[in-house]
Amino acid sequence: MTNGRVLVTGAAGFIGRALVADLATAGHQVRAAMRHPADVFSRQVEVVAVSDLTRPVEWRALLKGVDTVVHLAGIAHAGPSIAEEVYDRVNRLATAELAAAAQRAGVRRLVFLSSIRAQCGPAAKHTLSERDSPQPTDAYGRSKLAAEQAVRASNVPFTILRPVLIYGPGVKGNMARLIELARTPWPLPFGLMSNRRSLLSRDNLIGAVHLALRTPETAGETYVVADPAPVSLAEIVTALRAGLGRPPRLLPVASWPLALALKATGRHETWERLGGELRADAGKLLGAGWRPQVQTHDGLAAMARAHLAGNG
Repeated sequence: MTNGRVLVTGAAGFIGRALVADLATAGHQVRAAMRHPADVFSRQVEVVAVSDLTRPVEWRALLKGVDTVVHLAGIAHAGPSIAEEVYDRVNRLATAELAAAAQRAGVRRLVFLSSIRAQCGPAAKHTLSERDSPQPTDAYGRSKLAAEQAVRASNVPFTILRPVLIYGPGVKGNMARLIELARTPWPLPFGLMSNRRSLLSRDNLIGAVHLALRTPETAGETYVVADPAPVSLAEIVTALRAGLGRPPRLLPVASWPLALALKATGRHETWERLGGELRADAGKLLGAGWRPQVQTHDGLAAMARAHLAGNG
């Protein structure tokens, strides 16, 4: 698939900014859709305003002259404070409206960024793959799965990506809090935290988007996206502290007191995210030609260095 004009929604976000810049560098004509347009990209990027997805969007104008679409915009996993109907409106219905408009406009490929949470909860007892029957456990996951179903029903040529937790410079949420914890001089009680979780470098995700845009064989397919080797919490903190120029300083403390404390205070999901297993197999995407360029340890260390330098 040759380079052409690509519409990127959610262009102002953690993934969107990096993706837009990378697509422009690769020679694509990029139309970057943002709620609050800002001068953050090179001059060859066309920045356009898009309304809040809680209301219907006039997609037809945004799709004029567009060959491909990468749909990133939506509500990220934000916990129980967001009502289920809001997740449904933004993540499912807005995606359905975009997919239908893209089909009518003759778009040649819609790449939809879903989530591993469309098929599982915060932890899983077995290694996840596309062969698993989706069993989302919260409103966010259900809205992402429903959005996938809407994309498939639209008859637009599509590729669906289901990434695990994404990291990179500028990350927010739990990973940002873990960087701050790694910056402290104290020993941390994670030496025996051997549970393994799959992570995904933002750069590796961008590589998967490039593959989906250029490879006809990815049309109509859904892919789990994860760095090849899952890592333990102890390995994550070790990599972060290496990036900060510090030794690991991990104490071999049993994990059950932390698990007990979190569960006793109603934070069972927090424990599942921290101490549970979530391993994902990206073998299908690797078989399609994806070649991740960033090794997890190196990517985590680089993220911590960027954070320390004020670039994250």
